[in-house]
Amino acid sequence: MNITFDHTRIRVSDLEKSIDWYCKTCGFVLLKRTDKSPSGNQLAHLQIPNSHHKLELTYSPDFKVKFPEDLIHVCIRVDDIVVYCEMLEGLGLKTDLWPTNWRDKFKDGKRMAFITDPDGYEVEILEH
Repeated sequence: MNITFDHTRIRVSDLEKSIDWYCKTCGFVLLKRTDKSPSGNQLAHLQIPNSHHKLELTYSPDFKVKFPEDLIHVCIRVDDIVVYCEMLEGLGLKTDLWPTNWRDKFKDGKRMAFITDPDGYEVEILEH
């Protein structure tokens, strides 16, 4: 039996804004979009090229997106976290970096950063 991990679903408050954010900041591409699922939601399936796992964004006008802080996050890996974080700063995004003096610590420490999507979900960034 072959079992694979296919996708993760998150609810969003503005589908267009979320698609745009994930594509511009995290390198996702839109695979497909459904304007009305069997349960009445609008769906967008995103994927990072060369990755098998997908991110499903779900929108319903009658559902308010609310979740406890620090409950859910996704994680992406990049080739050079310093270059990637500088690109994010160039887009005007605030990066929550760990450690806080990351340019010095990244020289020989663990390389990790976080950004927050429009609904408050964190995206963890690790280096390959």
